[in-house]
Parts: sequence; C-alpha cells; structure tokens
Amino acid sequence: MTTSPTPTPAVLQAACFAAGLDATDAEPIRLAENAIWRLPGGIVVRITQPGQSAAATREVQVARWLATQGVPAVRALDLRQPVTANGHPVTFWQELPPHEIGTVTDVVTLLKQLHALPKPDLPLGELDPFVRVVERIEAASTISDDDRQWLHGRLKDLKNQWATRPKGLPECVVHGDAWVGNVARTAAGPLLMDFERASFGPPEWDLVSTAVKLTTTGAVSAQEYAEFCETYGTDVTEWEGYGLLSGARELRMATYAAQHAASRPEWRREAQYRIDCLRDRSGAPPWRWKGIM
Repeated sequence: MTTSPTPTPAVLQAACFAAGLDATDAEPIRLAENAIWRLPGGIVVRITQPGQSAAATREVQVARWLATQGVPAVRALDLRQPVTANGHPVTFWQELPPHEIGTVTDVVTLLKQLHALPKPDLPLGELDPFVRVVERIEAASTISDDDRQWLHGRLKDLKNQWATRPKGLPECVVHGDAWVGNVARTAAGPLLMDFERASFGPPEWDLVSTAVKLTTTGAVSAQEYAEFCETYGTDVTEWEGYGLLSGARELRMATYAAQHAASRPEWRREAQYRIDCLRDRSGAPPWRWKGIM
C-alpha cells in the first residue's frame, strides 16, 4: 500500500462545476494526499481521497450541527455537499480569517463546550481508536518485518483491552483528533476544525491527545497541562484507563510516521525512533518525539 496521489486540478474543476461554483483563479493552499484550494470570494475547497465519502459527509454534518449550537468552528457552505468528482469526495467551506495554530488552552476550551452538548441525531457511529492503523502498518515499507509483527501484536493487545475498557466520564460527541493543529486561533477567538473522526465515545479520548504530549512526547509542559486539567475539571492521566488510551494514541502516532516515511525519507529516522521507544529500546518517556507534518 502506498500513499495516494494528489488530486489533480481537473478534479477541482469538476467538483466546482457540480456545486455551481467557478473554479477560475483558484489558488492551492495545500496539495498533498488531500488537496485544499481557495476560490475567489472566500471559499475553500477540500478534496479527499476516493473511499472517504462517509468521512466527508460527517465533517459537513458536524460543522452544521456545531453552528446551530453556537460552538466556534469552521463553517460549511450552505449548498448540497459533499459532491463527488472523478471519485473524490469534495467539500466546500467558508475561508477562515487570518489565524495561527491554536494553543493547549484553546483546545481544552473548545472541548469543554463540545463535550457538554447533548448527543445529536446524527449517524456519527461509535469511536474507533484504531481506524486505519492496520493500513498504516502494512504501508510502512521502511520498517523491519520484526517491527511490523510487533506493531500488529501491539494493536491486537490494545483492541482486546478496548473491548473491556473501564468506565469513565459519560460518553458524548468526541472530536476524535483534538490537538492544537485542529484549532485555528483568530482575532475573535479559537475555532475548531477537522471533523473526520468525530463520533460518539468517551471524552477521555479527546483529553488523552494533550495528555500524551506531557507523558509521551514532552511537547507540553507540566504547567500547561495543569492549566488544561484545571480548565476541563479532570486529569485523565489519573483514570485507570489512561494506559490503554495513551497506548492507542502512541501507536497511532508511530504508525502515522512509519507509513509516510515510505515516501518521505526525511521522516524515516523519526519513524524508527518512535517504534524503538514503544519497544523499550530508547529509555523511559517522555521521549521528545519531533513534530511531523
């Protein structure tokens, strides 16, 4: 399995035509496995890979629901979407005002609002903390067979633990990938973005995304994390299920790096280092994992 190619401009043209929009003078924002374009008039077009129609639909549904609840979030355009162009699901959004990446405080402020909402009548499905991990392991062509076998074994063990996980806070709508990169800080305040993994599940899953930055990667300071916990009202590291959820997050981060190292040689050392950490080859955490984009 290899990383899918970047969608072509022809996909953009077809998608805009289907949505009744003009793609003339479109500018690329980011062209990668998924492509993001800016249209004149403050419209952003997001083109995802074939097979991701359900995730694209979920993103639009959640964004529209959050708008009705007054939660600061990116807004989907009021048109029938997603559309499909050459097999690619495509969605359309209001362009954000000038912004920068969010902070840990921004993340917890928005999560507290999200988790307090009543469950909507949306087909979000139950949280799967292991979605696409098997595919990532199989796509990691730069790792050894021994490491690949170990990762599969670790995944199986975590899945077994998940099936009998301890009870925690009441389940709710969770973002699914709640980190600072999915929050935009604007002059008017932070906005929540990227709802591909939104689902019904334990709120601890969203909290663990920040907690592992303290306990695993060292990217968040003890003071930042203490303020995070004070704002939310709980410290997920003290929950008996923390080891399970942090283990799942660590596996996701390691296999994400390993998958993309197959086509990005500059990621290979970091990908191997993450696996070595999980396999007790690199001392005790936090391990100071480097951010990769």
